Amino acid sequence: MTLKKSAALTALLITCAVTVADVAPAYAAQPNLLEFLFGKRRRQEPAPPPGVDTPVRAPAAARAAAKPAPLPRVSAPSYYTYKAEPLKTIAMDKFADPVVTGSIDVAALNGPQPTPEGEIRREFATVKARAPAESAKAVEEYYSHNTSLIWVSGGQISERARAALAVLADAASTGLDPQDYAVDVPSAVFDSADMVSRYQELAAFEVNMSSAVATYVLDTVRGRINPNRISGYHDFARKNVNLVATLKNLSMSPDVAAYLKTREPSGSHFQALKAELKALKAESGTSEPVVIAPGTLLKPGQSNPELANIVKGVVRHASEVLKAEQAATIAAYRDTPDYSPELVSLVEAFQKERGLKADGIVGQATIRHLVGGDSVADKIFKVQVAMEQARWLPAELGARYVFINQPAFMAYYHDQDAEKFSMRVVVGSKSNQTYFFEDEIQTVEYNPYWGVPQSIIINEMLPKLRSDPSYLDRMGYQVELNGRAVSSSQINWSSTKGVAVRQPPGDDNALGELKILFPNAHAIYMHDTPSKSYFKKDMRALSHGCVRLADPRLMAAAVLGTSVDQVGAEIAKGRNKAVSVPERIPVYVSYFTAWPDKDGKIEFFDDVYGRDDYMRKAMETTREARQAQS
Repeated sequence: MTLKKSAALTALLITCAVTVADVAPAYAAQPNLLEFLFGKRRRQEPAPPPGVDTPVRAPAAARAAAKPAPLPRVSAPSYYTYKAEPLKTIAMDKFADPVVTGSIDVAALNGPQPTPEGEIRREFATVKARAPAESAKAVEEYYSHNTSLIWVSGGQISERARAALAVLADAASTGLDPQDYAVDVPSAVFDSADMVSRYQELAAFEVNMSSAVATYVLDTVRGRINPNRISGYHDFARKNVNLVATLKNLSMSPDVAAYLKTREPSGSHFQALKAELKALKAESGTSEPVVIAPGTLLKPGQSNPELANIVKGVVRHASEVLKAEQAATIAAYRDTPDYSPELVSLVEAFQKERGLKADGIVGQATIRHLVGGDSVADKIFKVQVAMEQARWLPAELGARYVFINQPAFMAYYHDQDAEKFSMRVVVGSKSNQTYFFEDEIQTVEYNPYWGVPQSIIINEMLPKLRSDPSYLDRMGYQVELNGRAVSSSQINWSSTKGVAVRQPPGDDNALGELKILFPNAHAIYMHDTPSKSYFKKDMRALSHGCVRLADPRLMAAAVLGTSVDQVGAEIAKGRNKAVSVPERIPVYVSYFTAWPDKDGKIEFFDDVYGRDDYMRKAMETTREARQAQS
């Protein structure tokens, strides 16, 4: 293998670069992470000049006794044991006697005859209620400045309360758990001789109802689960929800149910998930499932008794358009085991429709689609997870944005509230996972340099450099020491300080022709790649974490608001150039195993990183914490 080919192979195995500035492709020195990991070395002789070998050699005996410093490693982010937010006691005792506290306007409570509302407030001191911290604080804040009750009127449960209770009871329809918002409702029948007990019941109902509604709004706006407690791969700023204003609005709203409904995410993606959840729960499950024997592998020209079930799967799960196009082949099939060319074409059409490699080979990925994928229960859970995660994103994704869905291995460009195109992508492998976050696209860089991340320098290059310091020189990489260009062989790779490595633009560059930057703490971006064959694979979790695009010129033209030809002309100039996008564009680097396509139909994907399992544990932990403490 030639050195150039060897360099190309090395480049194809690596992806991500250190984030560059907004428009300048300036080459910045890497942080001194290696020195941090190595620590200080013990030396028997005076230290050589920083980072550069000297011809001075220790005595032979000392060299023989010396042991090389152990190779360091840069570890990937971790998954955590999810810890649910504990409930907090709502301190209502200080609002029980408005005359004492002086914290509210008490004129309405000082009439000649005590009102039921005033008597109920006086019983706030007896209420023992707990809620998530933000809900508890909002309830305390509301009743410290408002004398009127929200849910009780004239000593009775109000119609406003009954409307809100109906919304809380239906929380499952929006992907939440109704038990998290359960409130004990006082009976309409009570002992008029024991009004103190009655007022205590109503006081508890008033406080618990406000707590439940505030928690429901908090959950439906931003989700029950704090994503940053799941893993180091999740990166979201949690939404702020003004719950005091929510309670104030509810106290004045003529239609409480309508108001609460407006607080759930309004985007079409969320409404499609909600509709799918309803349909799945209504599904009877009486239809006969398609069963294909485990381990089945069928190639064109072969025979297999499972072929009848394979055709049955196509008929069951293909679109009506495909079945109409293939009607003659389907009608002519007589349950024979021979995989004829006509049946191969039928399967290829099905594979193409499902976004699979249309090669006619029926293997594990195709079989999953033929049998309908997940069970109904599995699909329900995936939709519930998707609805929870959708709450981490803006309620409306925007009129123009890029959406990357890692389990689908796809990127989608939306403009004017419609999907304009989509393309295959390669995302991080299981050991180099792509993060889940949102950002804004700022820059397109033509003919980019590839600044080698510290993780790749340390984990993959350093073992070679320890034994062969000239390795990077031969591979065509550029090396700097404290901002000064040096030869790779000049670096003392046992005590690296201020070293940065980059690969210049060219045919072998790991980033290909261009990269699209949305500067973030994880050094993740979209880019081209010389490794085009990866896009032909169905499972495309193969990179070091960045997102490789099947058609980077098309995406670059879209975000720049120019033509593909103009992008090509800039690339053809051969020089490194960074261009700012005319306006920043939201990009969602997401992870959804259930998500609507451009027509609103929910598609289901494999959980490539196993993150849904962590969501399951987080949801169970949250439910247990809330219901055990309530």
